[in-house]
Amino acid sequence: MQEYECELLFRPDSDALRFLPEGPYPYGANRFSWVAIQHGSDQERGSLNVYDFADGSNKTFELQGRPGFAFPTDRQDTFVVGLERRVVLVDLNTGDETLLCDGVDNHVENTIINDGMAFDGGLIFGSKELTFSKTIAGLYLYRSADRQLITLRTDQICSNGKALVERNGQLTLIDIDSPTKTVVGYPIDVEAGTLGEKQVLLDFTAEEIFPDGMILTPDGTGVIIAFYNPNDADYGVARQHNLETRKTEAIWRTAKAPQCTCPQLLELDGAIKLVLTTAVEHMTTERQQQHSNSGSLFIGDTNFSILPETPTFTVGN
Repeated sequence: MQEYECELLFRPDSDALRFLPEGPYPYGANRFSWVAIQHGSDQERGSLNVYDFADGSNKTFELQGRPGFAFPTDRQDTFVVGLERRVVLVDLNTGDETLLCDGVDNHVENTIINDGMAFDGGLIFGSKELTFSKTIAGLYLYRSADRQLITLRTDQICSNGKALVERNGQLTLIDIDSPTKTVVGYPIDVEAGTLGEKQVLLDFTAEEIFPDGMILTPDGTGVIIAFYNPNDADYGVARQHNLETRKTEAIWRTAKAPQCTCPQLLELDGAIKLVLTTAVEHMTTERQQQHSNSGSLFIGDTNFSILPETPTFTVGN
């Protein structure tokens, strides 16, 4: 098993940006985007951020709500964002929003959009129930071909990491609903807008930590999962798990930041690096002082030689 100690990459200078960073994603050469989902426990707004390796700067774009995900699009300076209960296009230059779809979780209350993924057919994303106790949050497919929002499930608690793999012509959605402490797979038919029977791929119920954000390894044989640890620990972890053998193949540690939220692989100076976000969400002031790197972004080495696919979202006409 490979083991890596991550370096502190960026510590936001505001409490708002350290509260709940997630969703790092490549955005051109030497840059990546990430979202600050919520600017504090009593806040209902967040931001989209762009970090630039060239000068170590971070630019913040305030949003009109709490973003669960944000991905670059084929339209210049425009992102697709899951915001509260709607999916919008956001122009970074003007801040203007263009609605793609709404009606997310319109059958229930107290949920907002959470993690998602972009793929060549559109978006797959889920929502979270804000007390983390009720199985009422949704899992959705936004199908670009006909611009339809399709409900896949309505029984999630806190929908998080997602990935798609194809084996022998069958497309499988890999999904995390964090409180279940499992990673599951569903056969998915994008054209029909349906899921098949659920299969548990990885089970972490014996552990005290929760699987959160997730990406595929470049060869598609495994996943890298960021684990959210609500307990006191010297470091947070992300782990690489083989989907066939279920073995742990690599581990990355984030010192003094146990609440690790999301991973992403990026190329920097010809090498493949892993970027990890961490959060201070739910931490008392005393615990934030104890875990003083919480809310920071980290970077670690890998043994990968190529990147996984990280598609931009196609806006179309």
